[in-house]
Amino acid sequence: MCIIFVNHKYIIAMNITTTLPKHVVDLLAKKANDLNMPKNKLIEKALTVYLENIEKAEYAKSYKMAGDDIDVMMVAEEGMADYWKQLNDTDKA
Repeated sequence: MCIIFVNHKYIIAMNITTTLPKHVVDLLAKKANDLNMPKNKLIEKALTVYLENIEKAEYAKSYKMAGDDIDVMMVAEEGMADYWKQLNDTDKA
């Protein structure tokens, strides 16, 4: 573990060891060179984006599943009815 001070805050960096196929390492080296970026920074950025996209896909899947669940839809519709009533009451006030 390494603690780095950057832009007035501490960042904890951890070392990992992994094995990647040669073609992936070659692509990484080429792209890092093309972007004039260290390979570890490219891996960090790419992995962060990938993990965020997985999380977004999981949310989308859960909303899709909730949309197919009759009980969840009934609760949502009841909540929307209450929200609509609140909006109308506010407009009248």
